[in-house]
Amino acid sequence: MQIVSYRPEHLPQILELTAEGFQGVSIDYLVEQRFGFIEPGWQERKLTDLRQAAEREPEGIFVAVKDGEVIGYIAVTISQAKSLGRIADMVVDARFRRQGIGSKLIERALEYMREQGVRLAKIETLTNNEAGQAAYPKHGFVEVARQIHYVMPLQDTSAEK
Repeated sequence: MQIVSYRPEHLPQILELTAEGFQGVSIDYLVEQRFGFIEPGWQERKLTDLRQAAEREPEGIFVAVKDGEVIGYIAVTISQAKSLGRIADMVVDARFRRQGIGSKLIERALEYMREQGVRLAKIETLTNNEAGQAAYPKHGFVEVARQIHYVMPLQDTSAEK
């Protein structure tokens, strides 16, 4: 397994991993589970965001590859002032989890941020992402706050889904 810099040919496999990997740990996924489908769906919105990140800041994406197959990735965004680096997305293929690949991706992302002169690194996770909550402190991240997300339907959504 190697961690390599993102190339455009990685994108289709990264998008596939993203659709699977964020199910259950995406705010938009959880909203749709509770209130019904939102047009466009959570996966399409997430994939659009990732495509835009790949166009805007491709040098901040690192890919775990094994035998030519993309098995994970991490995406970093850096503020204009370079004071804050944010790990925006990270997914490891379910078949390869608990093998240290996520840790290697985080280490590479942190190395990249240091190379760029970033002052602080940030990552966010939901309370139901137990794997993330266990992993991030091991890399030196410190919890600073918890956030609550509220949603309110403005129209009847019972017929949708």
